[in-house]
Amino acid sequence: MLKKQIKPFLTYTEQLAKLTEEKNLLISDSIYAQDCLTNISYYALIGGYKQLFYNPMTRQYRPGTTFDDLIQLYYFDESLRALFFKYLCHIEQKMRSLISYYFSQTYSHMEKDYLNAANYNNSRKNSTDIQRLIQMLTIEARSNTNHPYVVYQRNTYGNVPLWVMMNTLTFGQLSKMYSFLKTSVQTKISINFNNVNEKQLGQYLKALTYYRNVCAHNERLYSFRCRVDMPDTILHQKLGISRKGNQYVLGKSDLFSVVIAFRYLLPRSEFIDFKKQLVKLMNSVLVHSHTLTEPMLLNAMGFPQNWRNITRYKL
Repeated sequence: MLKKQIKPFLTYTEQLAKLTEEKNLLISDSIYAQDCLTNISYYALIGGYKQLFYNPMTRQYRPGTTFDDLIQLYYFDESLRALFFKYLCHIEQKMRSLISYYFSQTYSHMEKDYLNAANYNNSRKNSTDIQRLIQMLTIEARSNTNHPYVVYQRNTYGNVPLWVMMNTLTFGQLSKMYSFLKTSVQTKISINFNNVNEKQLGQYLKALTYYRNVCAHNERLYSFRCRVDMPDTILHQKLGISRKGNQYVLGKSDLFSVVIAFRYLLPRSEFIDFKKQLVKLMNSVLVHSHTLTEPMLLNAMGFPQNWRNITRYKL
């Protein structure tokens, strides 16, 4: 099978010429455009944000599309990542608190207990992954020097409590640890969220790990699709989201699925604040973009037209 020809290196001047002459993109200020390419890169900006404005059949931008349209979408996505990351971190911190509290309440806060496989759902399916988790926790508790507060607990007390250890875990590691807890402990944790059972909470955490990584690594968020589905909820039904077979077509693996997760996992006052900021961001990019329309943006984000009604319904 023949591979495509490797694309040649282009100077900034050549990149701008390609965009205007070959791709039909309107550039009114070439100095500003070159500054943007210098600061962001052609690949990150053009490769990452052209999809809504680009016709793959003609391999040109749709008539009237400007360089500023791409820039506005790029900075919208940057602000979007910051907004979602803020509230993902709130959920992450709450999970640190809940796991350490209910695990310590059930067993103890001593490292010997969170390093004991018997205190997890140590089934045949989980045993290998649990051993990896315990190995990681053991290294952190007994030899790693990356976290001064862990070293202080180790040297001063000869024990690193779980509530200290939790601060060293990533969102993904928190999600894994939760999934390995015994059901009785998971239940104690999940009742701290409105209408979320222990299984659903595990699904949320697993999927949200991917979105947190997208935000943390400055990847494109607005159109990201996750390979892990969120749970079906009453909100899908109340918002009238259509199905394809037994699967809801929106709110499962798109950015709107994170909004639904936030509705369940954040306190109501926090969710209302989040929604206000999200509406403001979306309104701003639509006002400042020449060709981007609300249906185009909502479709790319996986949002239903009536998504703002999400706060009308009780969970």
